[in-house]
Amino acid sequence: MVGMQQAASEDAGERRVDRLKVRSFATREEMAQRAADDIAAGLRAALAKKQQVRMVFAAAPSQADTLAAVLARDNIDWARVTAFHMDEYIGLPERAPQRFALWLDAHVFSRAPFREVVALRPDPDPIAAASAYAARLAEAEIDLVILGVGVNGHLAFNDPPVANFEDPQDVKIVELDAVCRQQQVDDGGFATVDAVPSSAITLTIPRLLRADALYCVVPGAAKRAAIKAMLHGPLAPACPASILRTQPHCTLYLDRESDPDASRTQD
Repeated sequence: MVGMQQAASEDAGERRVDRLKVRSFATREEMAQRAADDIAAGLRAALAKKQQVRMVFAAAPSQADTLAAVLARDNIDWARVTAFHMDEYIGLPERAPQRFALWLDAHVFSRAPFREVVALRPDPDPIAAASAYAARLAEAEIDLVILGVGVNGHLAFNDPPVANFEDPQDVKIVELDAVCRQQQVDDGGFATVDAVPSSAITLTIPRLLRADALYCVVPGAAKRAAIKAMLHGPLAPACPASILRTQPHCTLYLDRESDPDASRTQD
């Protein structure tokens, strides 16, 4: 187990917690812009080394500012980028606005000329869909992942009851826990918890971590407790995001509201 060692850099808003690089900013806007700078630079570097780049996107309101800023950056050849997304509900109507594929299409995929967008479509056969998506992901390495952290510490839909740091699968069907389902209501996606699907398909934690670079963007006071557990609690599936502390190829972006150490790092 990696010890919980934290070191500050010369920039008071940048530090490491174990092997995880943490960048903290005074405002959500600054966080989004600086994260977008790093993501765009990572994309350009990957495109300079290879003909095609493969990228996984999270779909959530917390990601909207950063994704918009990335799309506004210059000199990115999106025509050489294949896009995936990391999770999807099971059982929603095909055109339900809550579907993550549709959210990403509206916020990202329709706004740039991607080489290919590989949508995750769970219905009518979620088992077959999970297998097919895993096969597409396995065709070549994943270069970049843009992800967030849930209020229960989840990564993608790997909630604490189902999170497995050594999961043998790349894509699996999961049951969503009560905290995760309530977050979907609080985020404005559904009117009631009962309307939130109880199951979903998700990329597993090991599948996400095998990417060359991960950019984890987590603004807002609602995530502060989860980030505290992630950075300072046990390294355990009870807070799935804690595994990112072992990942030197991941950067966590916080604003003052989400950063549990903001009073020390930014005051």
